[in-house]
Amino acid sequence: MALETIVAEMVANVLKVVAVEGELLAVGDTVVILESMKMEIPVLVETTGTLRELRVREGDVVQEGDIIAVLG
Repeated sequence: MALETIVAEMVANVLKVVAVEGELLAVGDTVVILESMKMEIPVLVETTGTLRELRVREGDVVQEGDIIAVLG
């Protein structure tokens, strides 16, 4: 199975980490919730897979294009 990266689409704070490494995620599941300009933005999985690596923690700041997680 190919690895898929989940990237940040904007500059934001990581408000909440929802998924855990090793968890099987389905299309539409939330990995993390970002906060930008007082709005909460869920980051959703676009393909089914196991969360291999989570690269952020609550309180982190991500930049556009930063890798949030890796599915495989």
